[in-house]
Amino acid sequence: MDQLINYTLHLADNSLVLGHRNSEWTGYGPVLEQDIAISNIALDLIGQSRNFYQYAARLINQSTNQSVTEDTLAYLRDANQFKNCLLSEQPNGDWAKTILRLFFFSAYQYFLYRQLQNSTDGTLGAIAEKSLKEVTYHLRWSSEWVIRLGDGTEESHRRILAAIDALWMYTDEIFEAADYELAAANKGYGVDVSSLKDDWQKKVSNIFEQATLPFPPANKPGVRWFGKEGKHSEHLGYILAEMQFLQRAYPDSQW
Repeated sequence: MDQLINYTLHLADNSLVLGHRNSEWTGYGPVLEQDIAISNIALDLIGQSRNFYQYAARLINQSTNQSVTEDTLAYLRDANQFKNCLLSEQPNGDWAKTILRLFFFSAYQYFLYRQLQNSTDGTLGAIAEKSLKEVTYHLRWSSEWVIRLGDGTEESHRRILAAIDALWMYTDEIFEAADYELAAANKGYGVDVSSLKDDWQKKVSNIFEQATLPFPPANKPGVRWFGKEGKHSEHLGYILAEMQFLQRAYPDSQW
């Protein structure tokens, strides 16, 4: 049960943190249409996280007789208890960096949810099936922007190259399984994330080719510590300080 809870929290944390990052663009998008688009994507991701948190809370309450809610899990855990990948918490930077972070993560979520909808756990499968429809759009939208930036002006090309340099190091972690991911895959309710890497690389390579962008070499170094295990960058602390402020300042308040 603990491994199922941790796996569900991992899925929830990924979507919540990335959704919060995207929401930081609300009101600041380059044009109104794209401002609305990325705000809606943020809402999709936060909605996905809510579904996973509700399920995790139910599992925790059943196994421990606690009274945990989705709000407890989102707002009252410390940074070292979050299990999101490091990629999702990286700062927005400019538009190119935000787009590339979303593209990398949406490609991963697309292949993940496509398999997870066949989970032996009916609830996880149902959430994945619903989320897949949203992530398919996220992937298409971000792919189009990567191509537009890469094959656009000299300045946009320079910025997307800088984004690759800043973010590529965080992609390896996505496909390296934590203990709870290994348990999930072995028991059939989760996905072997290492099996997603080839499809992910093919998708990224295809979009990069259209965008006239170089695909990073296989030996390009990555970060060797695990957000999945609660070892985060300094950025997550700032995210949680902002996101959790009201709940921590006014405990148990009902909005």
